[in-house]
Amino acid sequence: MRSKTEWSKETIGDEITIYTSAAHAFGIDAFLLADFAKPKRGERVCDFGAGCGIIPMLLARTKQPREVVGVEIQQQGVMQFEASVRDSSTAMPVIPVCADLTSRETLKGEQFDLITCNPPYKAAGGGILSEETAEQIARHETMCTLEDLCKTAKRLLRFGGRFCICQRPERLSDAMVLFRQYGIEPKRLRLVCRDKDSAPWLFLLMGQRGAKPHLRIEPNFFVYENGEYTAETHRMYGGSFEKGE
Repeated sequence: MRSKTEWSKETIGDEITIYTSAAHAFGIDAFLLADFAKPKRGERVCDFGAGCGIIPMLLARTKQPREVVGVEIQQQGVMQFEASVRDSSTAMPVIPVCADLTSRETLKGEQFDLITCNPPYKAAGGGILSEETAEQIARHETMCTLEDLCKTAKRLLRFGGRFCICQRPERLSDAMVLFRQYGIEPKRLRLVCRDKDSAPWLFLLMGQRGAKPHLRIEPNFFVYENGEYTAETHRMYGGSFEKGE
């Protein structure tokens, strides 16, 4: 078992290198969120809780945004993120920022067209806390809550800007209520299932600041079919995905 500070190198296609550790790694949910968010050409994009930088790097890989900012509060995650940026080839700037995203001093308001966030799945006070501090921050609302994220997204998004999250289905009603509370109207919803016989284990939600009510529920995303990746999963991963040493 590797230590919390030991790094591994993973490559995505020919242009992206991601440095992971036991404390800051990634899973399929990062790919699902980046694919769902669909940045547009020339947009300024921000990822909350960027960790090792996987989502900003995937968003930059689309060659659409003007720049991608990734905000992470933990120094080790930012160090991994910076190394990933240094050793990758992207067509636009990817900017790691080590800061508390809820602080009004971190970033000026109304500057982003798209914000993404793969937030802690466990609500404050819910579940048994992980022993490691990094895992607590990643899995539980110890540093910021879903409400903090929605409040900050409202401040940083331009009018008409979009906020995309992934979360567990049991938090869907919380997300819907908080999006509307902070003026971010839910516009797209997609449920993710392991296969056609499984209940959803994740949802993807996009809200738009200042938009009128109209929610589009998209077809479920199925990761597997007959034990193999579906065509859509292969499309989402795109190119090669190889784990390094």
